[in-house]
Amino acid sequence: MAGRAASKSKRRRLAAADIAAVLRREIVDGRRMGNERLPPTREHADLFGVARNTLRSALVMLEREGLVRILPGSGTYVVGQSDGEEVENATPLELIDARFALEPHVCRLAVLHGRREDFERLGALCDKMEGSASAPVRFAEADEEFHRRLAAATRNGLITSMSARVNAIRSMAEWTQMRRLTLDPDIIRTYSAQHRRILTAVAARDSELAVAAMKEHLETARLSLTRALET
Repeated sequence: MAGRAASKSKRRRLAAADIAAVLRREIVDGRRMGNERLPPTREHADLFGVARNTLRSALVMLEREGLVRILPGSGTYVVGQSDGEEVENATPLELIDARFALEPHVCRLAVLHGRREDFERLGALCDKMEGSASAPVRFAEADEEFHRRLAAATRNGLITSMSARVNAIRSMAEWTQMRRLTLDPDIIRTYSAQHRRILTAVAARDSELAVAAMKEHLETARLSLTRALET
């Protein structure tokens, strides 16, 4: 699991976000069970070939998302998910519906509580997406991180956790397959422009424009998925 992923990744230095992404997928896919204790920090860091501080930062990210709990003096444990079956069986269109219920409000809270450093990180992710028209995997990674960062900008732990649970479905096999069907250069450019408009509105503290931009983005995603399912 983590060891195999890490052995392939040691060719480049992993950041905390990379490690969090590996562990997140293991948890969502059920390869890490509820209440399972993760390896001790030193051992886990060695598996990924990183410093312990980097590993700790990754675990803190997952704790903020509600996926693990860190108990000082005891260890880090995967949070038991009572709704695991619903998450596992969720379809891509169900994901879009859930995002419609959540992400416009994420925009409103990010307008209220977002900070300059949040907007700078989101801007860097927009740059990455805009440069990934021919690299769908790279685009998808930046896309997922953009929505995680936007939720984190709300400064609301519950909203951040809920958003993480909803967007964790993107790591599942069915969603990965749908991305392969839908992420062509034209739709990547469209999505990238929409993400930029969302960020511009949030950074300008214009909640209504931010909500409208998010809804436009989700409508486009819904239409793209619907067309892919019909083929």
